[in-house]
Amino acid sequence: MKVTRDNSSPIEVSLTVELATEDENPFIERSYRRVVSRLNIPGFRRGRAPRHIVESMMGRTALLQEALEFMVPETLDKVLQDEEVSAFGEPSIEVTELEPVSFTATVPLEPTVDLGDYRGIRVESDPVEVTDEEVDGVLNRVREEQAVWEPVERAAEYGDRLNLNVLGTMDEETVVEDEDVEFIPNEENVLPFPGFAPNLVGLSEDDESEFTVTVPEDYPREQYAGKEIQFQVSVLSVKEKTLPELDDEFAKSVGDGFDDLEALRSNIRESLTSQAENNARNELEQKSLEALCDVAVVNASPLLFERELEAMQADRERMLRQQGLDLPTYLRFMGKSADEFLDEMRPNAERRLVSALVMRKLAEVEAIEVSDEDVQSETDRLLGLSSGDEEQDEANLDSLREFLGSESTRDNIRSTLHSRRVMERLTDIAQGKLDEDGDTSASAADEATAQAGEPDAYEPDASESAETTDESDGDATAGNQAEERG
Repeated sequence: MKVTRDNSSPIEVSLTVELATEDENPFIERSYRRVVSRLNIPGFRRGRAPRHIVESMMGRTALLQEALEFMVPETLDKVLQDEEVSAFGEPSIEVTELEPVSFTATVPLEPTVDLGDYRGIRVESDPVEVTDEEVDGVLNRVREEQAVWEPVERAAEYGDRLNLNVLGTMDEETVVEDEDVEFIPNEENVLPFPGFAPNLVGLSEDDESEFTVTVPEDYPREQYAGKEIQFQVSVLSVKEKTLPELDDEFAKSVGDGFDDLEALRSNIRESLTSQAENNARNELEQKSLEALCDVAVVNASPLLFERELEAMQADRERMLRQQGLDLPTYLRFMGKSADEFLDEMRPNAERRLVSALVMRKLAEVEAIEVSDEDVQSETDRLLGLSSGDEEQDEANLDSLREFLGSESTRDNIRSTLHSRRVMERLTDIAQGKLDEDGDTSASAADEATAQAGEPDAYEPDASESAETTDESDGDATAGNQAEERG
């Protein structure tokens, strides 16, 4: 076997490999053993025909093609060991010749990362403040959730709940047919078609009405755009929403119950404050990471960026499959080509990889480690949380102990703890909380401990909290991948 190595780039190495006949023979033998079991050759039982018979029927080239699947990667693995090349990512391989087999592999090496003056980055943390209006907003939502619908003997108004029988036809074909369907008319409601809801206002229980709706020309479902739809509607009931009074009795009915309305308001404020602090901390982390990436200089093989893009595409396809879609169907819905789809994701892939690399380098420079004792302490903490749950029986706890004790789970815990510590160190740096020796100051440590407290039991609606951006999710994922590469 002949190997030619090109070291002209500091971030990747090119290896040209040419196999001799004796190198190819073991792989062709394996290929023959795979193929012979699939062939029916006259005069031989299946799988018993000699190699020279199979080779004469198929040709050596066909066996060689079959063998490439394992010949090239296994040969490359050996070459990497012999050449003492440590691949930082999956190589790119191109088979250039078949007689003899020759291929070229471009192998990405560990990127170079210069963090620059990272100790000098500074990021301000936004103050956390919860207003009375925000508390009132949550109270009103809880109040809406506990509202009751009561029948009324009057004409329907916007916001009422109507039970209807509905028949809609277009060109004598039925397009809508529902019985005893609930419907809340309001000015924003465009279902089943724009203009339907206003025709219900003024109708009372037992009323019947016929009306025509002209669908707008720009309606997204082209088969209905600009068409007229005739509706026949029967009103079965009209109900209005009755909201509970905001008083102590209302507070006692919420969740596990509160002593009075002021206790409920206080709990909501504490929960909103906890959410706001979490959001502010997430934003601080994101800004700190962006600041670190701005001062760092990363030199990485283009192959690594392509691999990151491929990983993001695989993640997206997996999410689509969970929703019952495949990528081609999704792209048709979005009106995008596959190339446009990848081009849109490329900046996020680049940002994700760079973020992972600089965090990996920061962990190395700051000598951040996680000990076995740290992992055990976190495992005990997680087990303790479940042990305090009255619904957990002993069998479930035993299963949890076994799960937390497995090597893979402990590795995941170690990785999570490590990522968390690296990010904590970064935010401490960005806020100037490190002393001259690089340790977190006592006041900063006290603040971090205070922020780690458990929130109260009542949780406001999730819409009150800021959503995590795609970029931050990606950075976390890439950070774990970089730790695995390291």
